[in-house]
Amino acid sequence: MSGVWLFDKRGVARLISNPTRESFEQKDPIYPGISTAPGARPRVLVYLPTNQVIKSYTELEQRLAELGWTRYYNFSQPHLLQFHKSENSAHLISLPRNFAHFRSLHMYDIVVKNRSSFEVRETPQSQSHDVVPH
Repeated sequence: MSGVWLFDKRGVARLISNPTRESFEQKDPIYPGISTAPGARPRVLVYLPTNQVIKSYTELEQRLAELGWTRYYNFSQPHLLQFHKSENSAHLISLPRNFAHFRSLHMYDIVVKNRSSFEVRETPQSQSHDVVPH
């Protein structure tokens, strides 16, 4: 494994395979709800019928409700927002309660369960904060 190992405040190590300057400087997401793994282009969740970039859980919950998803209140896991399709369905979408922690993993889970309605896209070059080589 080549790359750079970084340790966070809790002592948890992570490997950055292709480090960039941004990988070391960025501590929190620049835009909540945009997946920004170290060295990766930011990604957004797009609601295809209107080409809308989902920027909040309010917007996401509205779109999911239109598709038949309802909030599932699981009091044993208060750190999660969960949605289910129906009482008879095994499909469940689990998301972190804080939208700032909404990552591509969560976006792809939504896409897989709603293939014709959502898509994950890279943000346009002008919106991503890639380091420009000098």
